[in-house]
Amino acid sequence: MDNAHTKTVEEVLSFFNVNESTGLSLEEVRKQRDRYGPNELPAEEGKSLWELVVEQFEDLLVRILLLAACISFVLAWFEEGEETVTAFVEPFVILLILIANAIVGVWQERNAENAIEALKEYEPEMGKVYRQDRKSVQRIKARDIVPGDIVEVAVGDKVPADIRLVSIKSTTLRVDQSILTGESVSVIKHTDPVPDPRAVNQDKKNMLFSGTNIAAGKAVGVVVATAGNTEIGKIRDEMASTEQERTPLQQKLDEFGQQLSKVISLICIAVWIINIGHFNDPVHGGSWIRGAVYYFKIAVALAVAAIPEGLPAVITTCLALGTRRMAKKNAIVRSLPSVETLGCTSVICSDKTGTLTTNQMSVCRMFIIDQAGNDHCVLKEFTVTGSTYAPDGAVFHNEKPVKCSQYDGLVELATICALCNDSSLDYNEAKGVYEKVGEATETALTCLVEKMNVFDTDLKGLSKVERANACNSVIKQLMKKEFTLEFSRDRKSMSVYCTPNKARSSVGKMFVKGAPEGVIDRCTHIRVGSTKMPMTPAIKDKIMSVIREYGTGRDTLRCLALATRDEPLNKEDLVLEDSSRFIQYETDLTFVGCVGMLDPPRAEVAASIRLCRLAGIRVIMITGDNKGTAVAICRRIGIFGEEDDVSSMAFTGREFDDLSPAAQREAVVKARCFARVEPAHKSKIVEFLQSYDEITAMTGDGVNDAPALKKSEIGIAMGSGTAVAKTASEMVLADDNFATIVAAVEEGRAIYNNMKQFIRYLISSNVGEVVCIFLTAALGFPRLSFQFSCFGST
Repeated sequence: MDNAHTKTVEEVLSFFNVNESTGLSLEEVRKQRDRYGPNELPAEEGKSLWELVVEQFEDLLVRILLLAACISFVLAWFEEGEETVTAFVEPFVILLILIANAIVGVWQERNAENAIEALKEYEPEMGKVYRQDRKSVQRIKARDIVPGDIVEVAVGDKVPADIRLVSIKSTTLRVDQSILTGESVSVIKHTDPVPDPRAVNQDKKNMLFSGTNIAAGKAVGVVVATAGNTEIGKIRDEMASTEQERTPLQQKLDEFGQQLSKVISLICIAVWIINIGHFNDPVHGGSWIRGAVYYFKIAVALAVAAIPEGLPAVITTCLALGTRRMAKKNAIVRSLPSVETLGCTSVICSDKTGTLTTNQMSVCRMFIIDQAGNDHCVLKEFTVTGSTYAPDGAVFHNEKPVKCSQYDGLVELATICALCNDSSLDYNEAKGVYEKVGEATETALTCLVEKMNVFDTDLKGLSKVERANACNSVIKQLMKKEFTLEFSRDRKSMSVYCTPNKARSSVGKMFVKGAPEGVIDRCTHIRVGSTKMPMTPAIKDKIMSVIREYGTGRDTLRCLALATRDEPLNKEDLVLEDSSRFIQYETDLTFVGCVGMLDPPRAEVAASIRLCRLAGIRVIMITGDNKGTAVAICRRIGIFGEEDDVSSMAFTGREFDDLSPAAQREAVVKARCFARVEPAHKSKIVEFLQSYDEITAMTGDGVNDAPALKKSEIGIAMGSGTAVAKTASEMVLADDNFATIVAAVEEGRAIYNNMKQFIRYLISSNVGEVVCIFLTAALGFPRLSFQFSCFGST
């Protein structure tokens, strides 16, 4: 079913003639299976081993070397005297080099095919469906699911097909679809139609995509696409149809082979023709035919001497040594020719999340209300340092460090961040880093609490494991979380009901966090220090203006408003089974403060961007994130200047599609940022860049990146990326760092220069041999065969 996301639930069910509560009949299932086939990605029809071996000898230079080896064997066979054994050494070495290169080539081809097979790891084995032969949900093999099936999914499940949501059975449904769209946070889904037929996958909030994971909640939907018709199936087809681009080195060697074959042919013909007058010499027994054959052997031997048989060995050695040096810089090379390709790179298309940024949400700004009157208020703003999940950082006001425990507003803000939170920090001892457990946004709040240390907890002597949640633990000992009112799309907030741990009273308090526009509209008061004052329209306007500045300024922060309900209903009076009432419980709120967070740029990226610019390399950010966020990050890292007009340099996928083909080609020349893109956009961008003879390096980590990674001259996968992305790439970044790419490019350029010097040396040596022998033949000097044997033994 096309554009299922634009249809209402009733239209989708009607299209498949299915009832949500009963599902398809067995007869309908059979018809659908006959029409669409099993729900599994078709196996890749790979080339046979023999075909792969033959392909390795299709390069002209390789064929010339192979021909030279064969001719050398023939000449060695007829060699007489002491030179008989040594004459076989050269052709034998040439064959060994060609066989070694063929083995490497076959191994790399096999890896490319494995990239497509790796997609199968995202196919679930089982699925839960409703069918008319049973009254309840039943588990069946995922390959037996057909379009029109009513499928149930719950937290922890892998989605078995592309599904249009029919009903959500929990307060909210969150889906981790990062492998498909690259989004770093789970997506909240709903059942309403998305009227835009050209919506990108990120905006299809009523769809579940095959291979993605349910992070929270429970829902029922109708299958609208299976197997190759799913979004992940389309990626598989695109990968299968994408031909591997030849590297600049391979292209140059092809050109060299063509020129060499022409020169060798001319020399052979010239030597043979020049010596026609010597065909009847007495040394040949007076036979013209024997003389012609003799000088033909001389001409062929001269041609063999002209071939730089050591070239493949030199190139392979240079590239192999280069891979070792790159590995020490966290760049793991999977394809030898890509080492040289890096040195020729002219454009780097980089993903934003995790490559240019840390992929670790961090709170960098926040404010509380310091003073307030009837029609005005004074905000106290703070900045927070630290760009990772490590609980290291400090809070500043006017560039001076502050002690958060001295501000009642900050103490309450930290309390809300710690309690209205289901995530935590964890220290990974194997990797030596702090990692998130739960949602990225909530982990940023957990990390903020650790940096604030509002109760002046003694942190000395704690291990890194103990340090991870030390300050949060102190707050959680003071209050007991009774229950959580989960986030929902209509009210755009979540809350927790807490009671004091040591107090005899069971009177609770409700802590709320959510989107500023949703929370502040329900606030009737503001917190000023330890007092509570009415929220007036003027104060509300002031707060919202600062929040808008946070969200649209240089940082384009994601803002969360934090509030409390000081006197909530008794917990016994709350009906938790009815989520529609949650908004009633989250009223009469007191605004406490606001935090602004972002996925911060890596500290070393800005310097790397400057190096790229000096080296003549253009960096293009390609991301699935919003355009505003993407442009803001581009300004922070130096892809754009602070005052640059980005109208002709930054495009969304939709804006790019709206351009004519000619305008798209022109846009790619100037572009520095593409936002809200899909896999097809990435491949198209690479194709346009290649049409301008640009050598393109593409980074990626998700399944959605694989086609573009395979299409570009050099695909660069993240070490933390999917197996599909890694197997489709020529290089893997062990540290997921853009700066590593720049270091690898520098290494690639050095290797390229060294290789050119080696090749010049080899060619100049062979040219000297050929010129000497050619002049000897042309001038009619005697003892030609002896002189040739001397040169041939070098």
